[in-house]
Amino acid sequence: MKKKTFWLVISLMLIAAFVFTACQPAPEEVGGVQIPDIEDGKFNVAIVMLSNHDDGGWSQAQWEGINYLEENMDGVHTAYLELVAEGADSEQVFRALARKGFDLIFGGSFGYMDSMEVVAEEFPDIGFVHISGYKFNGTNFGNMFGEMEVMKYAAGMIAGSRAKADGATRVGGMATFPIPEEFRLFNAYALGVQETCPDCDVDIRWIFTWHDPIVEREGADSLFDAGSHVVMTGADTPASALAAADREGVYGITYDWVGSCTIDECLTAPYWVWGPVFVRITEEVQAGTYPYMADYFDASTGGVALYGFMDGQELQPGVASLPADDLAKIQAVMDGAAAGEFDRFDVFAGPIVDIDGNIVVPDGEFMTQADIDQFVPGAPGFEATYGMYWWNQNIAADLPDL
Repeated sequence: MKKKTFWLVISLMLIAAFVFTACQPAPEEVGGVQIPDIEDGKFNVAIVMLSNHDDGGWSQAQWEGINYLEENMDGVHTAYLELVAEGADSEQVFRALARKGFDLIFGGSFGYMDSMEVVAEEFPDIGFVHISGYKFNGTNFGNMFGEMEVMKYAAGMIAGSRAKADGATRVGGMATFPIPEEFRLFNAYALGVQETCPDCDVDIRWIFTWHDPIVEREGADSLFDAGSHVVMTGADTPASALAAADREGVYGITYDWVGSCTIDECLTAPYWVWGPVFVRITEEVQAGTYPYMADYFDASTGGVALYGFMDGQELQPGVASLPADDLAKIQAVMDGAAAGEFDRFDVFAGPIVDIDGNIVVPDGEFMTQADIDQFVPGAPGFEATYGMYWWNQNIAADLPDL
């Protein structure tokens, strides 16, 4: 009897557990991505990222930034979604986050721009901020970036100085996709190289990926094999420095994340400091003052940085041994950027001459933000005069077809 009672109780417990579990809503999943829940009573912020949160580059810097936001703002709950493909997949994810009730959604890749634009129109009471790109609606969809071109310009000065000091005349760069962002960052790099090594040229390889350790390594090796003394990457992994470490007397420049430049063969890393930027935007969205326009922050805000030149950091060995006059020039750029006295418009000040000898920007003229952000003619109401479809005169590569 006792045995029957025991098994009856066990059976009832199992049935109850089954019924309870069956009644629980399954976690919502869109395209293989689990959609997180909001926290009631808090201001809920999500960020959608292209790569994994510990990729050692672009997405890791964003992940650290969103964690900083939650740690430094009361009443804010944050969530992140990683490995979200651009295009239709991302549109479903943004829509699902909006339906969940997130108050502010950051999109962390250029290819999310059109998807965010569509979903923002469907949810006018939710804030959408696209990192990079150029579209905005002035009501609830804006784009945000920072003047990384200043850091890339300074990195180019470092690369040119290192090459010149070692008797080399070529440096290289791995560009990801032929979009305005990559043209402006590699043109800035080339202009920096020109400043410290007028006899140097810049070789460019298009690798058509933001994050692929194998492809990035192949691209870096290809550039070194072709004679580049320094290779800077526009992608996520430290492949340029790792490839340099397997050779004698050459160097890499990494990108995106402060922790990417860890070996002596790495000269420096232009990197992002997203935390304070996310805090500022969240505060403005909560206050109803965020303009949802082209939010392009200056280097003086601290949102962009150059490894080795920030407080508490030491110069990498390959930089510390550069000629004193070149180091003084580089430091002057960094000091001017920190003080707001040297910015992206100074980087793209005329005269600028392209690879065919054409004058891109005349002497005494400056590019506008619309020029820096876009190809000609630009977006309606945000027209570009010069645009970014050109290579600086010292770049040894053809313009790709768009």
